[in-house]
Amino acid sequence: MLSTLPVVPSPDLLVRSATGWPGLALILLYSFLVAVVLPFPGELVLLAPIELGLPGWGELALVVGVSAAGKAAGSVFALSLGNSATRTGHARDLFERFRVDVLVALEDRLGEFVRDHGYLGLTAALAVPGSPDTVSIYAFSAVETEYPKFAAAAFVGTVLRLLVVVGIAGGLLAVV
Repeated sequence: MLSTLPVVPSPDLLVRSATGWPGLALILLYSFLVAVVLPFPGELVLLAPIELGLPGWGELALVVGVSAAGKAAGSVFALSLGNSATRTGHARDLFERFRVDVLVALEDRLGEFVRDHGYLGLTAALAVPGSPDTVSIYAFSAVETEYPKFAAAAFVGTVLRLLVVVGIAGGLLAVV
């Protein structure tokens, strides 16, 4: 029975096979989903062999821009979800029912950071390679409400993150 089930490729295999203009659409979708629900690294988009016939820097710029646009769109979607959850109070009620002291302390510290640093904090959090985007986006969505600023912070943070990864990778390759 199990052998008749379709095999769903992992996200990293999908991204690594993303070529041409459909590949850019896949990168956009992947980045959107990473912002909203997927616990996968957004940096995987850098492994996509886009192959559009452009110079390497042109394809890299397209991948970075498309990924940042997907992350910005996903962050706005997550912000709308976060705003609805905090307005209705359902999320707070659920959290209060399953209250654990460690989670309360974490929520308090994260909430304090978000309130203190605002959109610049979101940009910085999303610029850190390897950090979970979804956690940062939802944490900031609990406090922030301005969609254009939220999208801009996500876009810039994603661009910075991908450029940091490209810089580190380039530096390592130069040494080897």
